[in-house]
Amino acid sequence: MRVTRPAAMLFTIVTAGVVFFQFALAVGLPLGSYAMGGAFPGVFPPFMRYAALFQAFLLVVTVLVVLSRSGVLLRSWFRISKWAIWLIVFLGLISVVLNSITPSAGEKVIWQPVSILLFACSFTVAITASKRPRL
Repeated sequence: MRVTRPAAMLFTIVTAGVVFFQFALAVGLPLGSYAMGGAFPGVFPPFMRYAALFQAFLLVVTVLVVLSRSGVLLRSWFRISKWAIWLIVFLGLISVVLNSITPSAGEKVIWQPVSILLFACSFTVAITASKRPRL
């Protein structure tokens, strides 16, 4: 059984939740204790709200790369996705490490499992994707 597409779809669904969380931070919901090591508890200051929007944008790009690499979407990105997926895997590994050492207990409880899952999904796509996109 091919696991590439299911891993890509799980990555997409979970990342959508993270994007919504970033939007929640950007619009001023008091969730700062669950992000950035809890450095900004409560409502993010304006510059961090912009950072949350930028992070949401980057997360959407990662989803597009993962979906392209898995052959689900954007076949025109397939060549770029060959190296970009490994960048996403590397960033996922960094996320796992950072969410493991965060001083924020709430962040660790929520985002450590999420980061492990996203890392595992992106790694799965990276190592199982075919050399050519499916038509």
